[in-house]
Amino acid sequence: MSIWRTKSIEQSIRDTDEPGHKLRKDLNGFDLIVFGIGVIIGTGIFVVTGRQAAENAGPAIVVSFLIAGLVCALAAMCYAEFASTVPVAGSAYTFGYASLGEFVAWIIGWDLVLEFTLAAAVVSVGWSGYAGDLLGVSTSIEIAGWPVNVGAMFIVVLLGVMGVIGTKLSGRVSAVIVAIKVGIVLLIIGVGVFYVRAANWVPFIPPAQDRPAETAEIGHAPLTQVLLGLEPSQFGIWGVISAASIVFFAFIGFDVVATTAEETKKPKRDMPVGIFGSLIIVTVLYVAVSAIVTGMRPYTELGGDAPLAEAFRAVGADWAGTLISLGGVIGITSVILVMMLGQSRVAFAMSRDGLLPRALSKTHPRFGTPYVMTIVTTVAVAVLAGFVPIGTLEEMVNIGTLFAFVVVSIGIIVLRRTRPDLPRAFRAPWVPVLPIIAALACLWLMLNLTVDTWLRFLVWMAIGVVVYFIYGHRKSRLARGEAVSAPESTGPAPSAEG
Repeated sequence: MSIWRTKSIEQSIRDTDEPGHKLRKDLNGFDLIVFGIGVIIGTGIFVVTGRQAAENAGPAIVVSFLIAGLVCALAAMCYAEFASTVPVAGSAYTFGYASLGEFVAWIIGWDLVLEFTLAAAVVSVGWSGYAGDLLGVSTSIEIAGWPVNVGAMFIVVLLGVMGVIGTKLSGRVSAVIVAIKVGIVLLIIGVGVFYVRAANWVPFIPPAQDRPAETAEIGHAPLTQVLLGLEPSQFGIWGVISAASIVFFAFIGFDVVATTAEETKKPKRDMPVGIFGSLIIVTVLYVAVSAIVTGMRPYTELGGDAPLAEAFRAVGADWAGTLISLGGVIGITSVILVMMLGQSRVAFAMSRDGLLPRALSKTHPRFGTPYVMTIVTTVAVAVLAGFVPIGTLEEMVNIGTLFAFVVVSIGIIVLRRTRPDLPRAFRAPWVPVLPIIAALACLWLMLNLTVDTWLRFLVWMAIGVVVYFIYGHRKSRLARGEAVSAPESTGPAPSAEG
């Protein structure tokens, strides 16, 4: 009954063929790249870019994106090795179960549930705002004096139905959305370059200055500044690093690709392609867009709700601003879709292992999707988006993602030592040095998030520990002896190529 019991790779792969809990293998490498781009390019590039340039980094927001992209690349190598070696739904949760034990797996699964659910809810509220602006109507109504965001609930329910019908259908819809969205981003770059003024890039790193009084409270300060006894400040080198911790939100998504490993036809080949392909493409686009938008307008004027569209309207290109707003609506749609897909797959894996009620991991007899968990996810996200006034929670989502990256990076080192016999289609280079650097880099970005974010995160984790010891510790399949915790043979793991 140890909390450190592990689930063998062989058992994890065997569970993917369990009748009634089996996912259909429909995806290929191109689908994975589309999913990755679909969820990565969204609120981050359309909103966070301008806001962080105005509040923390100035034109050096380009450097912030490069830092965040580099940290993601380090973690991506670890994800690619795990996802191609253990092609099972659940992403970091499943990887943690195989290498670091059940308790760590539960903690990371609990963390991912928070990350994906909040992200989907927050982004759907953003979608509703953009849609209402374009249509010229209000997307909220009052019921018994309580504001209800019906626009957000509508898009969540629509995408939830799509998720039940099939992952392949979701992939096709995402492909169309991604094509439009990338076209809008290329428009920003291609048209915006003609409005760039080099003077707007000076100074490239604005000198550090004290934070405004309204944001100078200890709760709004990065944890590193509090620990080191520094005065709350913005801009300068610390501002660039703080911005990197927040624009990291714009990269969230390549890890979601790993949640679909079990539904991929040839995961050993396609998972690395999907993870690296999507990450490389969006990093190039992000750096280009951030350079263009800070060259078009002084960074102090980029703090609005739709900074990219406003930048074009400010230079007289109203038509481009309208297209960018439309691109924001379309782009955010695919973010919601893939976030909900990721959430349902992580919780599905936890349920199949018995850490959550097993009934939640039932798959649809016709569509082969985890329809019960997809419905539960849809209801949860719709309620949050429709009834709860959700503020800016990029940092809360970021800390959850970075924590997952730390666990995966450490897990690579552990699994290399405990299971050197496993066939690895992709091997992260320079182990253990690279995973250690990846874990430390992620931890450093976590420490540059605000004190309030850390407090909320620790409270959520404490609730998760209580739930685990009340339910999961006793009810898991390993606890009941339904799965072995050690490999049954010393030979290679069975293939899951399908």
